[in-house]
Amino acid sequence: MSDAEETRVERDDETHDDGDEGTAGVVVPWERLSPAALRGVIEEFITREGTEYGADDVALERKLAQVQRQLESAEVVVLFDARAETVNLVRAAELPKP
Repeated sequence: MSDAEETRVERDDETHDDGDEGTAGVVVPWERLSPAALRGVIEEFITREGTEYGADDVALERKLAQVQRQLESAEVVVLFDARAETVNLVRAAELPKP
């Protein structure tokens, strides 16, 4: 990944709706998380195996800042799945419309 490229949150089918309507999870406002918890969620997401697609390394702090900007712009949301007891970052555009 070159410096000009940005870390983007992409769809992760494992954490989306399993076919039962209404089980995709609950959007949690990122502002409700403590700074440490939010950083942990973002770090876990960007360091998952299979999320690095570029030839060049991008510093962790830069990736954190890029995802933080996506949260602030509401392009990305924090999604809590109570049944699986997991938290994930997803693109807001991929969520079912109410």
